[in-house]
Amino acid sequence: MSGESSDVILQNIENRIYLIRGYKVMLGHHLAELYGVPTGNLTRAVRRNMERFPADFVFELTVKEAEILKCQIGISSWGGTRRGNPYAFTEQGVAMLSSVLRSKRAVLVNIEIMRAFVKLRQMLATHADLARKLDALEEKYDSQFKVVFDAIRQLMTPPEKARRQIGFGRR
Repeated sequence: MSGESSDVILQNIENRIYLIRGYKVMLGHHLAELYGVPTGNLTRAVRRNMERFPADFVFELTVKEAEILKCQIGISSWGGTRRGNPYAFTEQGVAMLSSVLRSKRAVLVNIEIMRAFVKLRQMLATHADLARKLDALEEKYDSQFKVVFDAIRQLMTPPEKARRQIGFGRR
């Protein structure tokens, strides 16, 4: 975090948010890297405080989910020795991490992560709002504008490659 601009940090965080089991999550080893702590230390802090981390805050990836994610990210290994599968932290789980990792850096990183999640939510809300407005306009005009509305919808559709969903999610 030292010397990096807020936009660079935010972009780095946004690139590490994945859709797994219907949740937007960040992986434990990515969070450990951002916090500047070994992954094992982060995992031990979470395990010591499991009452703060219900299943909708953090969950361990299955072997299949971990393999699919490794293929999607394009890495051959997670690095280091790993006894279990990676943990996935939802937005609430990331927020709870600041209560178990009490460093100044953890607080600063959590603020940036919360900003990234908020930005992602705003982008999704804006997209949904635009789609509703387009539907309303299409109802007002006759079929001669159908081609225009279809072209706009096509531009609004994100490229398939941008999806970061793994596991048995919706397709």
